[in-house]
Amino acid sequence: MALKKKLLITGAAGYVASQMLPSLRKKYELVLLDASTKNRDGEEVEGVSTVDLIDKNRSAYSHFFEGVNAVIHLAYKRRSGQPLDHFFDENQNVQMAYNVLRSSYDHGVDRVVIASSNHASDFYEHALIHDRSLEMLDPYRLALSDNFYGWAKASYEHLGFLFACGGMGEGGDGWSENLVAGNLDTSRKMGVVMVRIGAPRNLDAKQYKDRAASFKRDLGAFISPRDITQLFEKSVEVENIENEYGIPWQVVYGISNNTRSFWSLANARKVLGYDPMDDSEILFAEAVQSIITDAGRVGPA
Repeated sequence: MALKKKLLITGAAGYVASQMLPSLRKKYELVLLDASTKNRDGEEVEGVSTVDLIDKNRSAYSHFFEGVNAVIHLAYKRRSGQPLDHFFDENQNVQMAYNVLRSSYDHGVDRVVIASSNHASDFYEHALIHDRSLEMLDPYRLALSDNFYGWAKASYEHLGFLFACGGMGEGGDGWSENLVAGNLDTSRKMGVVMVRIGAPRNLDAKQYKDRAASFKRDLGAFISPRDITQLFEKSVEVENIENEYGIPWQVVYGISNNTRSFWSLANARKVLGYDPMDDSEILFAEAVQSIITDAGRVGPA
């Protein structure tokens, strides 16, 4: 009998992790990390070790990465204060993403799957999608956000690319004796998948009273528990995740097979073999009928 892969999950007591853990516990040997051992309901989550992954002293937690085959990074520090001050909390989240990537890299981890967010590309949604200036957003369009949360997630994506492109040798600073090739192919390429999660929650009709436009938007962004679990499992398991340039780095949207989707799943389907099973239009059909009278487009009602 083949040995189970060893999978490390950060943010393991969090909401997104709670949707995936029942399946992941059956398939993998798990290392579960979080800042707390309790979920949002105050219940203990079995097997969670408490760590501070923002701490620059990686020796305090690096041992958890030993012998790990893949990492799923879900941990996140909530922002607080005024919007202009969100930079400081989000900058710590970027530091945490680096610590996870660096610890994974240093311990020979093959694959890191990180929870990015649709907000990494918020500009396109807010400025173009909902007035139909853009019909469908491809995940490889330059990540542009209009808020610090999205900025941090876009920074995660670029960090992941650095570790995936094989340029971390010679100090990893973009400088080498060969100014043409730079640092490329001076280090191993660690596979990285960035999952721009949409709306992983139940769409309660009561919350959308007199907010048809928001409901239409969330119908497009929805991802069900079984679909998010499948997407992350595929991101861990698929052997070859190289992009068109031979870099083992993918940015994929995390949504179900939604009738009203406005983010492309093309590479998630083609590269990862993602086959989402649910459609928000069917799951929430009763709410669609009761809330949406001007049925059709994603934008304003």
